[in-house]
Amino acid sequence: MPAGEDKQLISVHPSDLKFIFELEKQSFCDLKVVNNTENHVAFKVKTTSPKKYFVRPNTSVLQPGDSCLIRVTLQAQREYPPDMQCKDKFLLQSTIVPPNTDVDDFPADTFNKESSKDIRECKLKVQYISPSAQGNSGDEGSSDSNSTLQQLKEDRDAAVRQTLHLQQEVVC
Repeated sequence: MPAGEDKQLISVHPSDLKFIFELEKQSFCDLKVVNNTENHVAFKVKTTSPKKYFVRPNTSVLQPGDSCLIRVTLQAQREYPPDMQCKDKFLLQSTIVPPNTDVDDFPADTFNKESSKDIRECKLKVQYISPSAQGNSGDEGSSDSNSTLQQLKEDRDAAVRQTLHLQQEVVC
């Protein structure tokens, strides 16, 4: 079956979470989530290791065509994992919700697969990168960093524009 982007309510970039792993130091990875529909879409992020990671926002509602940055923080660890391999996984669930749905008002079964709702799922794997390997990634790594940085700047600018627009609406 193809990648199934057309079946997904939201797209997630990057498709894997990569953390620079250093003992006794936090590390983070940002995910960009984009609503691919003309509907309001709620999402929730779950993980197999909730004590190791801090996810903000872990639930939210995206307006049609809107995007959101999710910061996943790996808490400081006291020991190295065997062979720097990580078996942790994340699950990003999404479902269509009515307009004006507030995150605090989600029904308890919003992301329950047994309910009658259409819940889409996106699985994300976790990779640990040693600090020395990060520096030796060559041109490909720096172009990835540059494109990620450019994307973050564009997202920031869009967020600033949206904030100004919302402030103008409130004033009027």
